[in-house]
Amino acid sequence: MKRTMMSLIGVAVALGAVTGVAAVAAPDDGGPAVPRGGSRLPVQRSALLCPAPTSSEVGETTYTAFAPKGAAAGAGGKKGTARLLPAGTVRDAGDGAAGKGKQKGKDKGEAAADSAAGQRVAPRDTKPVVPLQEAGEPVTTTTDSADAPALVGDADGTLAPGWTVQQTTSVAAGAGRGLLGLSCTAPDTTFWFPGVSTATDRQDYVHLTNPDATPAVVDLELHGKDGSLAGSAGEDISVPPHTTVPVLLSTLTSSPATNAALHVVAREGRVGAAVQASDGKLGSDWLPPAADPAPGVVLPGIPKDATSVRLVALAPGESDADLKVQLATPTGLITPAGLETLHLKSGMTTAVDLKDLTKGEAGSLVLTPTDADAKTPVTAALRVTRGKGAKQEMAFIPATRPVEKRATAADNRDRGSTLSLVAPEKGKDAKVKVTASAGSGGGTPVTKTYTVKGGSSLDVEPPRPQGLKGSYALTVEPEAGSGPVYAARMLARPQGGLPAFTVQPMPDDRGSRLVPTAGQDLSVLTN
Repeated sequence: MKRTMMSLIGVAVALGAVTGVAAVAAPDDGGPAVPRGGSRLPVQRSALLCPAPTSSEVGETTYTAFAPKGAAAGAGGKKGTARLLPAGTVRDAGDGAAGKGKQKGKDKGEAAADSAAGQRVAPRDTKPVVPLQEAGEPVTTTTDSADAPALVGDADGTLAPGWTVQQTTSVAAGAGRGLLGLSCTAPDTTFWFPGVSTATDRQDYVHLTNPDATPAVVDLELHGKDGSLAGSAGEDISVPPHTTVPVLLSTLTSSPATNAALHVVAREGRVGAAVQASDGKLGSDWLPPAADPAPGVVLPGIPKDATSVRLVALAPGESDADLKVQLATPTGLITPAGLETLHLKSGMTTAVDLKDLTKGEAGSLVLTPTDADAKTPVTAALRVTRGKGAKQEMAFIPATRPVEKRATAADNRDRGSTLSLVAPEKGKDAKVKVTASAGSGGGTPVTKTYTVKGGSSLDVEPPRPQGLKGSYALTVEPEAGSGPVYAARMLARPQGGLPAFTVQPMPDDRGSRLVPTAGQDLSVLTN
């Protein structure tokens, strides 16, 4: 579904280039190199969606918007605009939020269906949030509202390529306490979330946000260790225009599953999707969507002091998959004790407790087919825990796209950030340029270059701007000839004795597109 849509968009972009009409490009998705006679140009428009951050009365959320400086060379010279606007919310009259638990007199399936079709509540305020004026300079704003809305918006012109918005929430107490972080997502038609749960000790909500002026229709498919979990309750969920719909996953099935995977499919329109997971003992965080299923995946950024690591993996196609499991460490690739290979049955999740996998040395998990010619796609995510006893905090690391041209993580402070880089292929060293932007309140950018030996990982305290005031963004750019590289950023902001933290993967920002010359064979873009 996704590939077909992208192919059609690619054709539209090409036709736009031929006729001289500006068009919105689809991401090149790690596709072919620039075709002979063609060129790579910055995108002219980007869209992002941020879910409602928290309903806690003791929560505080910071939004940080950023666009890399110099990223829009050749974007027509048009000075850009970038802003987010509050979205409406679908709420159910019975219990206050779509998908929020079992309603009196109804089973779970009926409750979920009714909630998804509940009443739309318009946002109280329609003022733009974190409007960006200049590339290279972050803009921040903070709210402590318990009913802060979801946000939808776009960027164009010189601010479109690489536009990033970080949503960071600190909750001081309660079941959802801890640090929650999310890079706001681009709208799409399909998302995978391995690592969700419908068990009684977790409350996982998927937030579906529609950025467009027409309704979207979404199906939610849950997979557990024995196969499909969800029934008709997850089908035909209507998401009104410019509106968000939160759905509690446990209302979709009568079979509790601790280690499940969620597939979000927009059959009509497109949505943004993210999962907010809350655990009574381990706090809460956002689970971002995993990279599109592929034969091999990389999960970067496992902290050195992780006390527990759980892997949830799935082969979503019709074939089983056999994977080699390796941990990329600063000194090379190693095999976790007792876990040389992993067998995934088609359509069924497999969970493995890797315990204190890193043992004091940060690393990244690398899963590759045992047969080099195997093409069975897989998806995976990690739940990572830091701390012990009553002072534990969890975060999630999904499979991540490589950084092909550029990736950005915003909302870094004077301290508390860790940058993880991994070059998963032996013999293919990665050389990357890391730039710390100016601060939101002032400061001078700083750039530093790192080399990651092929088959290893590197965790560093990233560079900081000179004279930093406020927060800043980190931009990672592989240099010409670099081997494949993946990246993640961890924020650690302790709350008393609680090691509160969150990890954001840093996939390529897809800020450029391939454009053919007039009369060129378009198959070079759509294969």
